[in-house]
Amino acid sequence: MLGYHLSPTARGKAVRAQGGNLTEKLHLWATSSIKARAIDLIKSPTGIQGLDELTGGGLPTGRPTLVCGGAGCGKTLLSLEFLVHGALRYGEPGVFMAFEETAADLVQNVASLGFDLDDLVARRLLVIDHVRVERSEVKASGDYDLEGLFIRLDHAIRSIGVKRVVLDTLETLFAGLPNPAIPRAELRRLFGWLKARGVTDLIIGERGDDPGALTRQGLEEYVSDCVIVLDHRVVDMASSRRLRVVKYRGSTHGSNEYPFLIDECGISVLPIASVGLQHPASGERVSSGLDSLDAMLGGLGYFRGSSVLAAGTAGTGKTSLAATFAAAACQRGERVLVFAFEESPSQIVRNMRSIGIDLAPAIAQGLLRIHAARPTLLGLEMHLSVMLKEVAGFDPQVVVDPLSSFMKVGNENDVVQRMLLRLVDALKVKGITSFFTNLTQGGGAQEHTDVAISSLIDTWLLVRDMELGGERNRGLYVLKSRGMAHSNQIREFSLSAQGIELRDAYVGPAGVLTGSARLSQEAPERSGQLRRDQEILRKQAELASKREGIEAQVVAIRAEFAALEAAALAVIGQAEVSEARLSLDRDEMAHSRRAEPA
Repeated sequence: MLGYHLSPTARGKAVRAQGGNLTEKLHLWATSSIKARAIDLIKSPTGIQGLDELTGGGLPTGRPTLVCGGAGCGKTLLSLEFLVHGALRYGEPGVFMAFEETAADLVQNVASLGFDLDDLVARRLLVIDHVRVERSEVKASGDYDLEGLFIRLDHAIRSIGVKRVVLDTLETLFAGLPNPAIPRAELRRLFGWLKARGVTDLIIGERGDDPGALTRQGLEEYVSDCVIVLDHRVVDMASSRRLRVVKYRGSTHGSNEYPFLIDECGISVLPIASVGLQHPASGERVSSGLDSLDAMLGGLGYFRGSSVLAAGTAGTGKTSLAATFAAAACQRGERVLVFAFEESPSQIVRNMRSIGIDLAPAIAQGLLRIHAARPTLLGLEMHLSVMLKEVAGFDPQVVVDPLSSFMKVGNENDVVQRMLLRLVDALKVKGITSFFTNLTQGGGAQEHTDVAISSLIDTWLLVRDMELGGERNRGLYVLKSRGMAHSNQIREFSLSAQGIELRDAYVGPAGVLTGSARLSQEAPERSGQLRRDQEILRKQAELASKREGIEAQVVAIRAEFAALEAAALAVIGQAEVSEARLSLDRDEMAHSRRAEPA
């Protein structure tokens, strides 16, 4: 909450500087350029997962908070966790004033959650006071007030320095009173008394018969500073619990309904509806587990933290693709969490062995966890709560197989779509790479999902049947992959004991051929290719033979030329010798005649 604090001097200057009536002056105080200081509302954290996030830090300190709802929705448990976490985590002792359950019952009820209330009482961190109110014994006699309750509360607060107070359940105090004005007056006095003590109090109320009121008296929700409504509903034979912050004076808060779980760890609220579009986008790539599929995705695979969907009709290999991705992640030392809604963990392990994928070692090493449950076991919101809680505790890459199973739980597509939207966004915020499979119906549009989440998916792999010549084969292509160049070709997709194999599809005059039709078409092509190869070899042999003949002729001609050359050189040499001898003879003759040489 923002508060504007102006000193008397500043207020006087603002009034003197501006004319006008009182309203205008007040407006000037709030909007003037004088520096204002924002004050945050002080809050007491509950320690309950998700609830502090919804309320922006916890419940208002020193103010009353009303928690109301029907039977079995978790009001008492929430209030006890508020006290236990306050005492252990935040050093704030508390008092639990019970009007229905005894102290022994309360201790026993929360022991299964790991809360030792007796130990907290012994350590002077908690006071449990049971006030017995029997409706059959209540009679109107004189003025009715809560003075006795104030005395007991004041003693508990002073004895251990209580900072947190829980009253459970408030309506019990006013049971059987004929005059409705008495509860209203005493409720106002109680809330004022608690505020004056500066304790953070949590009042538990029950829903009444009036659908327009949150409590039986219809007053607590108006005098409380914070109101939280819990609801336990059953839709299509599936139960779920919801929480909603109806109001929170002086603070912003999540106003939607949020599912929450009650399990061996207590209450956990998942504020999944508040997830925005602020998650970072990673540029890192992770392998799909198939080199050939990675090549179709630009050679590097999926983006880390992206969402991948493999869609196709029954038996096209969607689960096999998901298992290949999971096995590759485990080989990299990453953890993988598989949500299976159609097969048990042992069945998945057995089936994947048939295509050369052994998931058992990864399970034994703690790298792979398979969470299997029937989709009809829980409602959509509870499924989502369980899934996100498992993700938070395991920090994995995630495989969900298949999304279409949720259609068995939700009656309307938009309900399922909202649930999956929250799931995909929550996983992206955590930077988790998610791989979903979706079963599509035969005969319909392949580029369509029954749950209508294609716009949320970053990479969409479409696996389809290709029937030709009385044979059924598989084909795979990348329908879209955001942020990367990807192949637009259909690849033949086959499963064998050696794993998954993607082959270039054969495109002939009749279109894309697979299986036996492909082999039948490739056989004559191979024969023709063999004939062409043989003709090439024959031509190459002819050329080699002619080359050898010509080279032999060249050798013979060179030998003949060498012989002719040698004979010519011999004649030339003899002529030169004769000429030299003749010249020498002339010189000698001239010398003998005593004449000059010519």
